[in-house]
Amino acid sequence: MNDSKKLGINTTCVHVGEVKDEQFKGAVSPIYMSTSYAFDHVDVKRYPRYYNTPNQEMLCKKIAALENTEDALIFSSGMAAISSSMFAFLKRGDHVIIQQVIYGGTYNFIVSEFDKYGIEYSFTESDKIEDFKSLIKANTKILYIETPSNPLLGITDMKAISNLAKKHSILTMIDNTFASPINQNPYNFGIDIIIHSATKYMGGHSDISAGAVAASAVHIEQIWKTAINFGGNLSDQTVWLLERSLKTLNLRVKTQTENAQTMAEYLEKNKDIDNVYYPGLQSHPQYKLAKKQMKGFGAMLSFELKEGIDAMKFQNSLTLIKPTMSLAGLESTTVSPTQTTHALLSEEERLERGIKDGLIRFSVGIEEPKDLISDIEQAIKKVKK
Repeated sequence: MNDSKKLGINTTCVHVGEVKDEQFKGAVSPIYMSTSYAFDHVDVKRYPRYYNTPNQEMLCKKIAALENTEDALIFSSGMAAISSSMFAFLKRGDHVIIQQVIYGGTYNFIVSEFDKYGIEYSFTESDKIEDFKSLIKANTKILYIETPSNPLLGITDMKAISNLAKKHSILTMIDNTFASPINQNPYNFGIDIIIHSATKYMGGHSDISAGAVAASAVHIEQIWKTAINFGGNLSDQTVWLLERSLKTLNLRVKTQTENAQTMAEYLEKNKDIDNVYYPGLQSHPQYKLAKKQMKGFGAMLSFELKEGIDAMKFQNSLTLIKPTMSLAGLESTTVSPTQTTHALLSEEERLERGIKDGLIRFSVGIEEPKDLISDIEQAIKKVKK
């Protein structure tokens, strides 16, 4: 595991993976924009698509340190990270087991692409270990999970998944985006490959698109061999911005997590809200499991408005919280999963996963909770009128 984990989390965020400015001794990493490097008399033949420019190489060290893994790779998006990782370990005739409630983009990727390549797949009926176990076949190569899940914040037992997979010599992958490395480190529970949409908490400012994968050096090497053919590398300008953003990752996520707990408790008591999905609530069915495997419960939650309160009218009545497509920025945002993240699913498929029209996913930012509460209350009042 990465020795950098011996450092404090803020120290790791700020200092691990810095590009040293040897010439001018600047306090921040210099940015190397070149797409052409020397090939003779050099230790490394560098090329952007090979994920080894100076900025790319050092940022991978920071991400590996944050996830406590040996190595990491960065990509142009979360989906580039997911697709490159999947295809690195799969071939025609292989089988994958996928947790039922996952990010809609991941679901669409699997059902749209795997059949073309002769890759079999099965979705579980829940996040319970028994469901995964019952679907294992002789050709099963990957167990893919997402915890907390998008958008209902379900919790999957990582240690149980890891033990099951190792018993059958199966690889495990997790989408760790919602938790971030601050609140959860799946590698510590035996998960092999950790994936992030770095657009979200790692970027944190709603201004860059990126993805990340953290794993052992052996697994990263195999992903790299596939990734260089798909060309999902990140531009060095965005690499530099992501490294800058990661310096405040712990400060941002800790504040957002504390705010999310306050907002979840408020929403749970609100008479105009039917259900609140947040692993930090004791009413959450997997609260004890979340407490066991998470260092913090995260800054994402979902809630359902009572029947008769239109979800879109409510969101359009908000004045401080922004109804937007993405999540995890400094600012609080909402989204309707039925119209965005899970719009590619049929209505029947969405309902099977518990995703109703009145469901709102709430990404809690760094604002004062009292201001967010005030905004929600005025919006509900306006819609009810």
